[in-house]
Amino acid sequence: MNRQAQACVMILFGGAVLRATMTDLYLRYVKEGLRPFLIAASLVLIAAAVMTLWYELRPVFAPTEADEATAEPADRPDTGHAHSHHEPRVAWLLLLPVVGLLMVVPPALGSYAAGQAGTALTATEDYEYPPLPAGDPAKTSLFDYAARAMFDNGQSIGDRRIQLTGFITPGPDKQPILARIILSCCAADGRPVKLGMTGDTPTSLANDTWIQVVGRYTDRRGRDPINDEEIPYIQVESWQVVTAPADPYE
Repeated sequence: MNRQAQACVMILFGGAVLRATMTDLYLRYVKEGLRPFLIAASLVLIAAAVMTLWYELRPVFAPTEADEATAEPADRPDTGHAHSHHEPRVAWLLLLPVVGLLMVVPPALGSYAAGQAGTALTATEDYEYPPLPAGDPAKTSLFDYAARAMFDNGQSIGDRRIQLTGFITPGPDKQPILARIILSCCAADGRPVKLGMTGDTPTSLANDTWIQVVGRYTDRRGRDPINDEEIPYIQVESWQVVTAPADPYE
């Protein structure tokens, strides 16, 4: 792989990242707030590749006989027998992530990932409980409701109806529970927030089905067998199947 080929790979890679950021595809990998940094990084890659190609393909003026006659021996071109050096062919493997970004659309983390990790709610973290949004029901995140239910004992919820959106995953007793993956930075550090359901619960939906539930606070608790942390519940009054959101993470 010569420098021209390396520049082409950089253009392809930068273009693939830029294309992902122009759609919702990048949300499968990182949080929404990182979009400006991805755009900047892809533009830097493309610019560096273009400059490399310009440097490699620019016209080179051959020295005249007068130039060669006056040149010092050390400055004269090598006529010879210098050995050419080749970059390792393994460098072509850099094309694999480019092909992956262009050709493969990976699914978002779902019920399988939630079943392999314990709930992200732990008593070692500090949580805040600002007033719930206006409206009936109040729309909030799964993480926000679960934190209020667990560590505020539902005091900041009161008797208000809550609307939550998440996907179905098997619970500790094989009953369906509601879950959502939260990210600190990217999908590699994704952790599930799990929420048990009681009342009018869905019982015949496949895993990874996205639903929207409306319900109220209940003091019922479960326990996650993976990390032995408690799982709060919600008293479901109604639910409906919905399409997966463009940003599947919280």
